[in-house]
Amino acid sequence: MSRVSPERPIVRITVGADREQGRDALSGEEPLELRVDGRSLAVTMRTPGADFDLAAGFLVSEGVITRTEELREIRYCVGRDVDEANQFNVLDVHLAAGITPPGSDVARAFFTTSSCGLCGKSSIAAVRTRSHFDVRDDPLQVTASTLVSLPDRLRAAQRVFERTGGLHAAALFSADGELIVLREDVGRHNAVDKVVGWALREGRVPIRDSIMLVSGRASFELVQKAVMAGVPMLCAVSAPSSLAVDLANESGLTLVGFLRAPSMVVYARADRVTNSTAPD
Repeated sequence: MSRVSPERPIVRITVGADREQGRDALSGEEPLELRVDGRSLAVTMRTPGADFDLAAGFLVSEGVITRTEELREIRYCVGRDVDEANQFNVLDVHLAAGITPPGSDVARAFFTTSSCGLCGKSSIAAVRTRSHFDVRDDPLQVTASTLVSLPDRLRAAQRVFERTGGLHAAALFSADGELIVLREDVGRHNAVDKVVGWALREGRVPIRDSIMLVSGRASFELVQKAVMAGVPMLCAVSAPSSLAVDLANESGLTLVGFLRAPSMVVYARADRVTNSTAPD
């Protein structure tokens, strides 16, 4: 049975018709415990798959690592169920020598795992202080016609969503609209972390001259993750939050919302979006 899209028995009911029994593919959701150098760091609910990317991206998003060589090893630990089968739901990450692991008070420090009391300008200042990359001077330029074509390209590449209809997606595209990598997950933050983790493991962090597209809304946390990974442009098919816009403006990241052909709304750094058929 697939853990990414497991099936469950269902009864389909249509008004005026007979009931139909069958099976339906669902979005897989299981816990993943992340340990760093033997210490439990976080537990997140995720769709199994690309777990190593998820772990690496999470550590990039939180400023623990910034380069491939700072990550020595990722491996599955024993996480057995009642039948003594390894469920592959525990990861142990080993950092390179000299890299300081997160402290014991990590739950209060990580934006993505806590409501730590930071808000507004305090949150934005904290991200600015923690980020190792500055996206202000990234030379990325993208045409509006390229941007409006991306949601369809994202949707066409969502293999698991095609079966389940219940997963978020995040993807990286080049300036000319070429799909670089796509990851799906039941959590939108996890999908972004999987993309960032892939980039780190491929030696592509900071992620320069690229576009990140997410299938839902653009929250503060997603803008934070983009900034921490050096992504110059974040696009969403839905709305951003007010704090997401504030952080994008403060960081110099281009933030695009409501990206649906033939239009979009640009909330920050609109100079990176060019329109070849009408004046900017």
